[in-house]
Amino acid sequence: MIHSTAIIDSKAEVDSTAEVGPYTVIDAGVVVGPECSIGPYVHLTGKTTIGSRNTFYAGSVIGQAPQDFKYDGSPTGLTIGDQNTFREGVTVHRSNNVDGSTVVGSSNYFMVNSHVGHNSEIGDQCVFANGALLGGHVTVADRVFMSSYAAVHQFIRIGRLTMLQGGSKISKDVPPFTITTGLNGLCGLNQVGLRRAEIPPEERKELKAVYRQLFLQDRPITQAAKAAQSEFVRSPSLELLKFVLSSSQGVCAHRDR
Repeated sequence: MIHSTAIIDSKAEVDSTAEVGPYTVIDAGVVVGPECSIGPYVHLTGKTTIGSRNTFYAGSVIGQAPQDFKYDGSPTGLTIGDQNTFREGVTVHRSNNVDGSTVVGSSNYFMVNSHVGHNSEIGDQCVFANGALLGGHVTVADRVFMSSYAAVHQFIRIGRLTMLQGGSKISKDVPPFTITTGLNGLCGLNQVGLRRAEIPPEERKELKAVYRQLFLQDRPITQAAKAAQSEFVRSPSLELLKFVLSSSQGVCAHRDR
């Protein structure tokens, strides 16, 4: 199950059911769970803990040091759940301090050359298309779709069931259930994603009304969100309102296409 050219440090822990391909390097401190498929030419490093049934394609580098000038070389962490796919050239960096960790959930798909910055937290069932980029300390909720070359600035939150259009440039929080466009823009609700997630029609209808009240009226969004709390009662609507009201970076605004 381990190719003869692979280099595995004696202090790494690799489950006996894992497959390791040619010329892969697994450094001390790495823990690889059951039924993972690794290689060839993969580098696993840092204090990285990997769950079960993850797949790493050629050239992926997982757990490398953060791109942070303040990083002091400490043995920092990365935690990966189960059944994730990391395609060619994907990079995921470990945290920049021993008190934090970069976290990747389960059942995510990272396409070619996508990147996850240090201390970011990724939920479950997300898709990162080719060249999608996350800065450090970004929080991504479940079932987010980042299209090719979407780029997210550090310390930003991406809400659940959002879709970032190709080339989106994001430096403000992205409210759940929305679609981004261009620079910090929104262009409506992620209707396809909502239907695929089996959000009931009545909840989708109410979300449309919430979106109109928050983003299509000429008044401050915080004021609109506070007023909407007494008007809308369904769970997705309340999730959207709570997200907007808890934002410290500001949220993306509606842009006409």
